[in-house]
Amino acid sequence: MEISPKENARFFSNSTVLPVDRSSFRSESSASKEKQSCCGGIKIFLGALSFVYFAKALSGSYLKSTITQIERRFDIPSSLVGVIDGSFEIGNLLIIILVSYFGAKLHRPRIIGAGCLIMSAGTFLIAMPQFFMGRYRYERFSSTINSTVSISPCLQDKSQTSLSALEKSPAKINAGCEKEAGSSMWIYVLLGNLLRGIGETPIQPLGIAYIDDYAVEENAALYIGCVQTVAIIGPIFGFLLGSLCAKLYVDIGFVDLDSVTISPKDVQWVGAWWLGYLIAGAISVLAGIPFWFLPRHLPTPESRKDSSTSSEHSKFILEENKDQRKSHQQQAKIAEMAKDFLPSLKNLFGNPVYILYLCASIIQFNSLIGMVTYKPKYIEQQYGQTSSKTNFVIGLINIPAVAFGIFSGGLIMKKFRIGVLGAAKLSLGSSFFGYLLLLSLFAMGCENSDVAGLTVSYHGTKQRTDDEQALFSECNSGCSCSRNDWDPICGDNGVTYVSACLAGCRASNGSGKNTVFFNCSCVGTFESSQSSSAVVGPCQKGNECPRMFLYFLVISVITSYTLSVGGTPGYILLLRCIKPHLKSFALGIYTLAIRVLAGIPAPVYFGVALDTACLKWGSKRCGGRGACRLYDSSALRYVYLGLTLVLGTVSIFFSVAVLWVLRKSSSPRDETLSANGERGACGTKSRKDNFVNTDLLIQSTYWPEKETRL
Repeated sequence: MEISPKENARFFSNSTVLPVDRSSFRSESSASKEKQSCCGGIKIFLGALSFVYFAKALSGSYLKSTITQIERRFDIPSSLVGVIDGSFEIGNLLIIILVSYFGAKLHRPRIIGAGCLIMSAGTFLIAMPQFFMGRYRYERFSSTINSTVSISPCLQDKSQTSLSALEKSPAKINAGCEKEAGSSMWIYVLLGNLLRGIGETPIQPLGIAYIDDYAVEENAALYIGCVQTVAIIGPIFGFLLGSLCAKLYVDIGFVDLDSVTISPKDVQWVGAWWLGYLIAGAISVLAGIPFWFLPRHLPTPESRKDSSTSSEHSKFILEENKDQRKSHQQQAKIAEMAKDFLPSLKNLFGNPVYILYLCASIIQFNSLIGMVTYKPKYIEQQYGQTSSKTNFVIGLINIPAVAFGIFSGGLIMKKFRIGVLGAAKLSLGSSFFGYLLLLSLFAMGCENSDVAGLTVSYHGTKQRTDDEQALFSECNSGCSCSRNDWDPICGDNGVTYVSACLAGCRASNGSGKNTVFFNCSCVGTFESSQSSSAVVGPCQKGNECPRMFLYFLVISVITSYTLSVGGTPGYILLLRCIKPHLKSFALGIYTLAIRVLAGIPAPVYFGVALDTACLKWGSKRCGGRGACRLYDSSALRYVYLGLTLVLGTVSIFFSVAVLWVLRKSSSPRDETLSANGERGACGTKSRKDNFVNTDLLIQSTYWPEKETRL
């Protein structure tokens, strides 16, 4: 059968058209699937990373909420608690360079997953001492523990033997010291926090870089912003969890709670601090699971394949088919980068704006870190609030104010298109007015509680002394009392006595929290006393204290907001006043300096300073000084607020110097153009250069440990 040329052409035409159509359809389908896979993969990673940010922020803020609980449980001073708090930064610094550099060469999601496991292991380790130390033992008179034994607090009858005397026999002392050896287990808390810092290290640098590599370029800012928003939510739940656990007794589930004779208002009260760490550790484990199933690479979005920007990870991939010449070129490039290190460092520190802003930031973060670390302690001791209520108000009021301040700072920068000089002014203004508001808190303190022998004499005259001999007076001279005990009772005259024995009480009725002491000779001799009875527990602060606490909260919230407004402008100032190729290096030096010179030392020397305001120290069973039981309210206020304000004032002087240098180095025309976004006062040449890259702009809402700044 012959086929005509016309039919032959039609045949070949049909046979060639069909494959082309199928190929085109297959190509479109493949592209659609790749886009869906890319979007789905990056969104899964985004959700997992957001959960990790929430977990690390929660555990970090929970540690801040348990500072006073740890101090009392392990009977250690504030300075030692500061060392424990700073160990997180030490752990972070140990491996941050290794993780940031080598992490980009390896499987980044799995490194983040491994970091979560290490972080959870450290969190669990912090809670472990609770299960090996034995039960918490606080100082209480025997009749408040066991109603079947009738023992007079003031031992006039030598046939009566106090429980404390029985415990001080050589055998009992040795047994007690072996038991108290567990108090050195605070070292495990320190190691756990150190381990937590190591585990947290890869989350931020590798997670943010992974999103920036594989997200569609216009979506990267939104994704990173979502992660940072979740990071702000974490501390709210952390402090609320701290509030809940502080209400529960430390040995809940192990002892009969009806036998506990102290209340959350007592300075010896220790909440279930360990319970929150178990919860936070479990959350960290759950947060790390998804990363073990995420791919090493995601499909590169179509919009970024032809882009000049390549992923950070791709720069370190060594393909099998690379020839030897490319390997030598890479080695030469690394050697050239190493050679440029010292000149780059010299260039960076030769920038007066950068070095002045770095000094201002270091000093300001010393102020903020110290203030935030001991804020719960300050509220408890100054205003007589419980740990539970303190953590609740910090989590529900202060942290949202910080988040709103950060958002407001970025919004102001965007809406008014503020340039470099304007950013410097806004940062300086927020710091100035923030510390000015903080100055007003000096007038919002409470007077010392009346404690016989410490803040008031046994005859009613005001005094302040930490001399333990002042605890003894004629009214209790016939009693066999210990100066080391802290078992406060409240007399009918409104005065707190360190113990029932030192109050001269000769009889008691009831048991536990309902114990009432009678015939207290020191209570009866007080000028304003009408009876000589007393009840268990310290007396409440003065009537003006609740009102002062309310004023403190209002000013504290406004101060937190005001200081936070300047965070974003200051960070933008830092980025715009350095050469573009030095931005990453400058940010690394900035973060390193903040952590080493502020994050580690500030909690330690703040703790040492606060210890100087202590009037009555607790004593350990084997001898030695324990945790502070009573602070001088006025001295505590002046030390805590004074140190914060002095550091803040010094940082403001450096900020003024930054503004002066900027004004000196920029002409009026530069300032005008900078405000329009065309030219910055630090020498940026175009509008494009005046605004930072997407990832850096979003990270401008972040600074070291922002999640715990109040």
